[in-house]
Amino acid sequence: MNRIIDKKEISESIWKMVLEAPEIARKRKAGQFIVLMTHDRGERIPLTMVDSDEAKGTVTIVFQVVGKTTRYLADMKTGDSLHAILGPLGHATEIENFGTALCVGGGVGIGVVYPISRALKEAGNRVISIIGARTKDLLILEEEMKAASDVLYVATDDGSYGIPGFVTSILKDVLDSDEKVDRVFAIGPVPMMRAVCNVTRAYDVKTIVSLNPIMVDATGMCGACRVNVGGKTKLGCVDGPEFDGHEVDFDLLMKRLRMYCDEEEKAMESYLCGCRDGK
Repeated sequence: MNRIIDKKEISESIWKMVLEAPEIARKRKAGQFIVLMTHDRGERIPLTMVDSDEAKGTVTIVFQVVGKTTRYLADMKTGDSLHAILGPLGHATEIENFGTALCVGGGVGIGVVYPISRALKEAGNRVISIIGARTKDLLILEEEMKAASDVLYVATDDGSYGIPGFVTSILKDVLDSDEKVDRVFAIGPVPMMRAVCNVTRAYDVKTIVSLNPIMVDATGMCGACRVNVGGKTKLGCVDGPEFDGHEVDFDLLMKRLRMYCDEEEKAMESYLCGCRDGK
């Protein structure tokens, strides 16, 4: 069994949770994810690990409550046990000394870009990070990102904190400066990743994105997480989750992510109305 060691709501509807998973903690690398089940009749959901502690045998996840299963997970208590955790899954981020790496994180995606920024800095890169959220109250892991970066820019859409506007405006300013950027990593909402790639394409800077397609078994068997990359069908679970953003068909990805919105809404309504055993 995998116990919940600690949990904390770090912003509105975004939770940080430490899980008991010693075997996964020994092998986890930046960019990889787990699939967990809250109970024996629950769905399998993929969540990226933001940290691990081999000595304590724990992994840390950050997730946003967006549907029934994440609501159920947020309602669980410290000391409760999850039905199952599978991982580490997916290819780890390609980490080497590129020179200057620029990391862009938006919303809950900041939790995903954080371990990548830290690994890049440990590999000797100069790390410039840009993080953003809709408002100050939704911003997460600012201090952690500051420690993992040589330079950190913070933006909010509504101007309530940091630089007013979108992360892409700061990105363009950095690329227009004398700073030579050798690699960009962008993780966040799909529209944000697409916008970042549209900017970096004009500067011919390779840009890596981490995709979040609908996933079921996470072993490459079901094909639910298929994405179009460079005109070819790839699977987010076994070929990713990271891909060259300049080759991703973001329109198709967004269309597939909307496939089960009605069913997800009904499931959440049912749960909130009292069906809290997950049946």
